[in-house]
Amino acid sequence: MGYLNTGGGKSEGSANLMTDGNREDWENACRIAAQALDYGCGLIRPGAKVRDIAESVEKKILELGGQMAFPAQLSLDSTAAHSCPDVNDATELKSELVKLDIGVHVNGWIGDNARTVDLSGQHAALVKASRDALEAAVKLMRPEVRLAEVGRAIQETISAAGFAPIRNLSGHGLGQYMVHIAPNVPNFDSGERTVLQEGQVFAVEPFATSGQGLVVDTSNATIFSIVQQRPQRDAGAKQLLEHCAHYNGLPFAARWLAPLMPQFRLSLALRSLQSSGAMRAYPPLVEKTRGLVSQAEYTVLVKDKPVVLTRS
Repeated sequence: MGYLNTGGGKSEGSANLMTDGNREDWENACRIAAQALDYGCGLIRPGAKVRDIAESVEKKILELGGQMAFPAQLSLDSTAAHSCPDVNDATELKSELVKLDIGVHVNGWIGDNARTVDLSGQHAALVKASRDALEAAVKLMRPEVRLAEVGRAIQETISAAGFAPIRNLSGHGLGQYMVHIAPNVPNFDSGERTVLQEGQVFAVEPFATSGQGLVVDTSNATIFSIVQQRPQRDAGAKQLLEHCAHYNGLPFAARWLAPLMPQFRLSLALRSLQSSGAMRAYPPLVEKTRGLVSQAEYTVLVKDKPVVLTRS
């Protein structure tokens, strides 16, 4: 799940080490995430509805024994991340550049991966740029390597292909029930001097674009997370806050909440929770100049010989 790196924000944690105690759960989550991504990409075709794909992928994850670490995202063309179909979304695919981003957890330990499908057949070079950048980055995910070196490899690979990396999106550490934790994995040479440690687990996700290389927030978020418990006056907001506690702070889709109450009440409750500071919204992130965007992502274990945990 793409992390909007503003440069000054605090991370959501800092414990992304694989141990004997969490290894089996983490490896299972990553295995399921890889299988679900393969399955989902097979559903991406002209005429398919994005909502149907998302719901099918989420059902498959449950069937495989996983839980959702975040909603399935299908971001089209210049939208880089955080695009999740709502309950009334009737969008049908035609010839778009589709980024499918999937997160799975097992007992809170998260596998995060993504892939780009080019339905037009006209953007192979852009898709290849993010994929090649990912492979270049993985080779450097070794102990004592500085994160700036990883970012430089991503930047140089994408730039050599004639495109730009998205500089304010980054990869990120993964923790228990935490999708984004420190340190971040930059998609350019940020000068970050933090060095990798053996056993750390990261989501590495280069984004390549034909545009300027920056994303901006849009509106109409359909992904949310609970960030703190705050008193609520609105009955619908109270109901949602209680219901969403079982997500353990992980992002969820507004679509998942539709059975709880009528749409107008749900919209009011979501706004109330955001206004009170109890809920965070994740609006779709669009390339600033509306350039096309491709994405490739693995979950990687830092070792002398790096391990791609989500390679299918």
